[in-house]
Amino acid sequence: MLPMRRFVLLSTLLPLAVATGVLLGLFAGPGWAAFALLPLAFAAWGWGALRRNWRSWRYAERVDDLLISRGVLWRELTVVPYGRMQLVEVTSGPLERRYGLARLQLHTAAATTDATIPGLSPEEAERLRDRLTELGEARSAGL
Repeated sequence: MLPMRRFVLLSTLLPLAVATGVLLGLFAGPGWAAFALLPLAFAAWGWGALRRNWRSWRYAERVDDLLISRGVLWRELTVVPYGRMQLVEVTSGPLERRYGLARLQLHTAAATTDATIPGLSPEEAERLRDRLTELGEARSAGL
């Protein structure tokens, strides 16, 4: 997941830096073109921030629920009881497929407790989907 997010970061900020430098250089003068370094500074900062964010994602299958933890500055902990799950789906967009990734989405009756686990291998996402569906049916409240 980290290489994909870094690709998105650079494919957004590098063209922005070039466009800013060219436009400011043409219309405001060469001194103003230095402001094109701002997107590059954001890209450098984002490079490390994405790594910290990527390392913060965790999930654990416990006896009665699934625990999902994420966040660097603001930690977020989501606990989804197996019996409350209504739908477990695996999705993979074009960019995720290019990088061999999939996303697992859990839906519950309460909209605020829907949970997502991004950056899984397709095999792990399918295994986890099947396991969670099985556990949800065994708890008989949701699936």
